[in-house]
Amino acid sequence: MPASLKKRDENIIEITDISFAYPGGHQALDHVSLSVAAGERVAIMGPNGAGKSTLFQMLNGLLQPNTGQVVVDGLPVVREHLRTVRRKVGMVFQDSDDQLFNTTVYREVAYGLANLKVPEDELDATVRWALDVVDMRDSIDKTPFNLSGGEKKRIALASVLSMKPQILVLDEPTSALDPKTSSNLVGLLTKLNQDLGITMVFATHDADLVPLLADRVVLMEYGSIQFNGTPTEAFREKDLLARLNLRLPLIAQLAEGLMQDGLLPAGDLPLSIAQARALFKQVLTASCDA
Repeated sequence: MPASLKKRDENIIEITDISFAYPGGHQALDHVSLSVAAGERVAIMGPNGAGKSTLFQMLNGLLQPNTGQVVVDGLPVVREHLRTVRRKVGMVFQDSDDQLFNTTVYREVAYGLANLKVPEDELDATVRWALDVVDMRDSIDKTPFNLSGGEKKRIALASVLSMKPQILVLDEPTSALDPKTSSNLVGLLTKLNQDLGITMVFATHDADLVPLLADRVVLMEYGSIQFNGTPTEAFREKDLLARLNLRLPLIAQLAEGLMQDGLLPAGDLPLSIAQARALFKQVLTASCDA
């Protein structure tokens, strides 16, 4: 498992007043400050061009801010710390084909460890551990390019996990996955968070994913943070969500319609099927008792 994990609730990411403009002059980030606690799961939402991808690239030093500072696990993300920071921060791309390039699953997952000259016995044990975590050990000798989209996502995740990161940064983790595969991936990510204590920061446009996978939601627009709070609080911001071309979870839209029709009491909208089931049960029980 990841070494030297911070205690939950201690900040593992500290972003302080960072700004960044690309060479052409586009202001991608504008005075962004954000803290993420160890073990927390943070969803970053916003329209294309809001600055999400640029922010992610700041977390492992692929880009450096023009002003401000990024600190990961107590280390400023600057040149002299990049090797250490990049072991702490694992990046999982939106398109797994952009991340996979080796001829076998084994070599794919072993690639980063081999570059670090990890001893062969430790490398082999770690590769098999990572594949067990994502339930892909049976594919160890297969070529990753012939796997399904969901399987490729798991192999990409295993290649990151083999480096024993403390933080996972995921760009649209369920993009292009069918509902069953998406549900399985959510279950896997939840298990990684609960069992290994891995902190997760992920970008998504999928409102239905957020209640299942996020403790906190950050809404971005034009390179700045417009909102930072719980999923329940975020989905109360209907005017802001509309401006950002984001929607409520589908179950919340159903409940909102039922509230407008007087069939459910006014209040916070359920964001998941489990929350809706509890609310419907409460209303039906009260109706039967009346």
